[in-house]
Amino acid sequence: MTTATRWQDVAEKGSVLGIRIVVAVATTLGRRAVGALLHVVAAWYVAFHPGVRRASREYLARLRGRATLGDVYRHVLCFARVTADRVFLARDALGRFAVEIEGEPYLRALQRERRGAVLVMSHLGSFEVLRAAGDVRDVPVHFLGYFKNARMVNAVLRELNPAVEARLLEIRPDDPTFIFDVARLLEDGELVGTMGDRVGDDGKAALVPFLGAPAPFPTGPYLLAAALGCPVYLGFGLYHEPNRYALHCEPFAERVVLPRAGRAEAAAGYAARYAARLEHFCRLAPYNWFNFYDFWSAR
Repeated sequence: MTTATRWQDVAEKGSVLGIRIVVAVATTLGRRAVGALLHVVAAWYVAFHPGVRRASREYLARLRGRATLGDVYRHVLCFARVTADRVFLARDALGRFAVEIEGEPYLRALQRERRGAVLVMSHLGSFEVLRAAGDVRDVPVHFLGYFKNARMVNAVLRELNPAVEARLLEIRPDDPTFIFDVARLLEDGELVGTMGDRVGDDGKAALVPFLGAPAPFPTGPYLLAAALGCPVYLGFGLYHEPNRYALHCEPFAERVVLPRAGRAEAAAGYAARYAARLEHFCRLAPYNWFNFYDFWSAR
């Protein structure tokens, strides 16, 4: 069996029943009890999903020079913990966590000026904590992306908090009218977050350096920002044991400029800059990156 080379081909692991068991333990017994259960969940992933093991080993070896089975287990356990924390965050229980925020003044300045912006995020740590913190601090973030690979989790989270779905904007390759929804939000001075580390169904991507080798990164976020004439910021929500999240926001481009001549090269330049910042944050929290497929060979 080979590791999937497209994230779209990585099906959700487990079942709705398994997700509901985790949710039930979390909501009735608390985070400490679900933490014990997650050790079993992580061991199951590592034991029965060789594609996950291989993807984890490759990433960790590129990042740290080596990767033992114990490192892989710790990586998967981190993913399980962050995923389980989405239950508490969906229930507006941000107070259970120690949250540090770096770069909030940038977002406040955008609010004062009533300027919308694209917030490029990643599958590093938690984007759910960005949503929860934004709601608490009155800096709402809407999420633009592909959600078909997480339908079971999202369905359960919708039951816990229907308001979560209201901030989701699904990319529909066959129906580009979603762009009008994005434009409306940006015109209203809102933040629209999207992922910068997975190539979408449109295949718009550039090969750029990442952890010592060329890897495909999407150019869609920069094409979108250029078309809508809005600034771009980066957002990362890093998880640190046992219950701390460090949120980082930083300016990336006041305006994305993609000249007609050399448009692809210019877009690749933005993707390369993003990949360099992602690598920086991966080194700060090495077990936080949750792309469990053959990232460097992805199509």
